[in-house]
Order: sequence, then C-alpha cells, then structure tokens
Amino acid sequence: MDAKAPNGERQHVTIKLWPPSQNTRQMLVERMKNNLSTPTIFTTKYGSLSDVEASKHAKQIEESAFTSANQHYGQEPDGDGSSAVQMYASECSKLILEVLKNGPRIQEKESLKPKVDSAESFFDISKGQRAFIEEDEAQTLLSPLKEPGNSYTKICFSNRSFGLGAARVAGPILTSIKSQLKEVDVSDFVAGRPEAEALDVMSIFSEALEGSHLRYLNISDNALGEKGVRAFGKLLQSQTSLEELYLMNDGISKEAAQAVCELVPSTEKLRVLHFHNNMTGDEGAIAISEILRRCPSLEDFRCSSTRVGSEGGVALSAALAKCKNLKKLDLRDNMFGIEAGVKLSESLYKNEYLTEIYLSYLNLEDDGAIAIANALKEAAPSLTVLEMAGNDITAAAAPSMAACISRKTALTKLNLSENDLKDDGAIQISKAFGEGHDQLKEVDLSLNSIRMVAARTLAQALVRLPGFKFLNVNGNFISEEGIDELKDIFKECAEKLGPLDENDPDGEDFADKESGDEDEESQDELEEKLKNLDVNRED
Repeated sequence: MDAKAPNGERQHVTIKLWPPSQNTRQMLVERMKNNLSTPTIFTTKYGSLSDVEASKHAKQIEESAFTSANQHYGQEPDGDGSSAVQMYASECSKLILEVLKNGPRIQEKESLKPKVDSAESFFDISKGQRAFIEEDEAQTLLSPLKEPGNSYTKICFSNRSFGLGAARVAGPILTSIKSQLKEVDVSDFVAGRPEAEALDVMSIFSEALEGSHLRYLNISDNALGEKGVRAFGKLLQSQTSLEELYLMNDGISKEAAQAVCELVPSTEKLRVLHFHNNMTGDEGAIAISEILRRCPSLEDFRCSSTRVGSEGGVALSAALAKCKNLKKLDLRDNMFGIEAGVKLSESLYKNEYLTEIYLSYLNLEDDGAIAIANALKEAAPSLTVLEMAGNDITAAAAPSMAACISRKTALTKLNLSENDLKDDGAIQISKAFGEGHDQLKEVDLSLNSIRMVAARTLAQALVRLPGFKFLNVNGNFISEEGIDELKDIFKECAEKLGPLDENDPDGEDFADKESGDEDEESQDELEEKLKNLDVNRED
C-alpha cells in the first residue's frame, strides 16, 4: 500500500499481519472451542470434549501456538508477519488434533446418562455433547423420574433437543412429579426443531408443569418470540411463588415482552429477572417496566443488549425506583442516551442496597455519567462493582466520578475503559483511591487516551493497595519510557500489570487516517487467514 509522505510524495507501507489483536486471539479461542466440542469428522472419530474442557484446551492451544509463532516472527522482524500467521494457524490445527486423539472424550451412551445428585435431589441431563432426544431415548433417559418415591426437586433438560415424541413421553412424567418440583431449567431444549414442532413441545411441557409451585424457571435460548412465550402461557400464568425467571436470548420482541407482562401475573416474590440479548426495543422495554413496578422484592435485574433506546430507557429507569431491594443492575449495551441516564440517576438515590451496577455502552456522555455518579455518591454504600465503559465520558465528568469512587470503600472492580478521560480525568480518578480502598482488586482505564504521567500516577495509587490484583491501561498513548516506569512500579508484582501490546507510544491513535486504514486492513487480512481454521486433515 502507498501512503503520502510529509513532502507529498507516495511511499510504500508494509502491512503488518503480526501480532494479532487480543480480539482476534479471543475469536480464535472461541472457534477452537467449537472445533473441540461440536460435531465434526474428527470429533465423530475420536470423541468430543465438554464445553468446560474444550474452553480450557482452546486457551492452552492458542497460548502455545502464539508463543511459537511470536518467536518465529522475532527472527524475521522486517517481514510482514505472514509466515508467523501461517505457523500460528498450523500449530493450532496440529494441537487441536492431538487433544482430540488423546482425549478425554465423551461417548454417546455416557453423555446421555443423567446426573443425579441425591443430596440436592437434582436431575440433570444437560452435561456432555448436545443431542437430539426422540421417544425411545426419552423413555430410558427419564426413567429415574418415574421411580416411586423419588425426591427430585430440581430438573435441568438444557442442551437436549426434544422432539414431539420425546415431549409426549416427558409430559406425563413431569405431571406426576410437578407437585414436588421447585426448580425447572428447560433452556435450549428445542434447538434445531422446526417452529411448529418446537411450539408443540413447549406447549406439552407447559401443560405438564401447569400448577407447579416453582421458585426458579429458566426458559432461555429457545428463540421464543411471542408465539413461544404464549406456548408457555399455562405454566407462566399458574406460578404464584416464582423467585427467579430467565428469558435470555429468546427473541423477546415488543410483542413477546407484552405477552410476558400479561402472562406473569404474580411477581411479588420475584427476586431475579433476566432479559439479556433480546430485541426488545423501546416498546418492549415499556412493557418490561410494567413488570418491574410489580416487583417490590427484585434484587437482580438484567436487561442488557436489548436494543432499548431513550424512551424505553426512561421507562425502565423510572420503574426501577419501585425496586428498593435491588442489589445487582445490568443495563449494558443499549442506547439509553443522556435523558435516560439522568432518569436512572433519580431512581438510584432509592436503591441503597446496590452492590453491582453495569452501565457500559449506554451513550450516557458526561451529563448522564455525572448525574449517575452524583446519585451513587449518596446511595449504595456497599457498592462493589461499577462499570461505565464506552460512554464517551471526558475529563469534565471526572470530578464527579472521583467524588463517587472516593466514598465507595467496598469497591472491588472499576471499569471506565473506552472513554475519553485523557490525562486530566485519569489523574483525578487516581486521587480517589485512598487508604480505605483495601478491597479494590481490578481497575480498567484502557482506551482513554492516557499518557505517561497519568498512567504513572494511577499505578502509584493502586500498587500500594493491599488487595489490588490487576490494572489495565492498554490501548493508551503511553511512551516507551512510561511503559518502563510502569513495569518498574510493578516490578515486585508484575502479574498485576496488564498487557500493553496495543498501546501507541507515539501518542496518537494513528499517524493519519490512511495509516489507520492500513492497520484495519492488516487486521482484516489476519482474521481472513484465521477464520477458516479447522481440523480438516491428519498430518
């Protein structure tokens, strides 16, 4: 690629493919986890791993491959990194295959055995590889539930896809034990089924469990939509003692949210309500706000990644004033804006029991952030987690943020990453960490245009705290001298200083727009080289 030099002439710029960004590395770990745990020609041959095992091995594989490729790149620093990328991908493929050959593996019959915890009376068929359940398998799999005198109070059918035949087997069994059930998890239990069949399965389970007295119900990951919510209508309407309800990743549109509002009439005992990753929008949020007004006992509310804008944010925020027992609030990744942020601050004055609050990526800007910080300064004396990343917060809001933080001596985690605090803001925040913050463990001020002086001030304020574990100031404008100073400050506890591989020591995001395009292009090319990584051959 050519770029303009200061004298106006074109100069050749080499696109660097190495090293990959943290996001790219994490993307690869997730892809390898899927390669180890989902059906492929090689997992069929050698057996697959559980999600937990796959995740552990994927991280180890990536770290090993990255180390080898990085050493290779160090021997040819003037190259574009393509050979390092090739080695990175090759090593990952080789190590994936080795893990599968060596095990541990989950056999088909073993994965279908239910886990029974006699002490807890817990019947769980969710472990192991995802499987479709038909009538014959259901007869065998659910047979322990038919034993006379069993004392199961909790059941988990997640990660098993029930067909109509299997549901017809399960229905009478569930009906026979519903009076003793207290917790039911049927999340992700119709995956891969046609809509009509999935709705019939939901209706059978709903009718079978109608009239039970549940304290916990999880129907997440079922692509419910309004039809699915109404398919569970008989079960939802019959609950009078529900304490926890999970509707995450369920396609909860405004119509579906309105159906939930209609079909969950008894919410006085509800302590946990989660709506994460839906397409609720403003009108749906207004329906959810009506539910909140009927939840005086609510302690944990999550409505993150639900496409809620200003109007819906205002409605939710106003309703939260009724939830005076709230301890955990997660509204991340919505489009609230300043008006909803200010309205939320008004409710926070009344939420004195809050211990965790997650308000990242809400477009709060300075005015919204200041209002919330001022409210939290006076309320929530036991706050342990405060997250307000990605809200366009500048140094103008830093005095209010610092005044709030200085009072939160129970704070264990603070995340203000991806804002625009710059040096002035970061220094003011640093001054908030007094001797009383003995429980503080983690601070994230990455991607805030911070330079050497502010980074040093922040590090010096945190390193002396007895419980401190991790500082992230990556992605800032810290000079090489500043990086050396940070490492010196943390020389006795190097593990407490996060990576600085995405820092720009020149003090600019990019030299100019064109160089920014080059960086983006190189990253895209790297991801293109890695995106098709799979175990597709034996070497």
